[in-house]
Amino acid sequence: QVQLVESGGGLVQAGGSLRLSCAASGRTYNTYAMGWFRQAPGKEREFVTAMYWNVGVTYYADSVKGRFAISRDIAKNTVWLLMNSLKPEDTAVYYCASRTKNVALPLTRADTYDYWGQGTQVTVSS
Repeated sequence: QVQLVESGGGLVQAGGSLRLSCAASGRTYNTYAMGWFRQAPGKEREFVTAMYWNVGVTYYADSVKGRFAISRDIAKNTVWLLMNSLKPEDTAVYYCASRTKNVALPLTRADTYDYWGQGTQVTVSS
């Protein structure tokens, strides 16, 4: 089992920045990828960004490309999401997720992740 704990959410004005953290514990030795997803009220959960854990290759949703950045510290089993130039439409609950399987499916698919954090609220005011 892997436990994921997010932190760093909050209320910020449009144009501001936030950094989310996700600390993994438990059986983290077989982490294949880590990702961030978000879910706004009344909407489906959507992909934000993800990273292949060992090689560091990253992917971003078009809506956040150039504004958000994912990074990680392998020794600390921690992944961060730095969010700049925040917009009201970025308001959502943000979830960290871990994938342990090497499957030929894109990292954008939420159903390919094995473990999820509890989520952290990000609210961007206009």
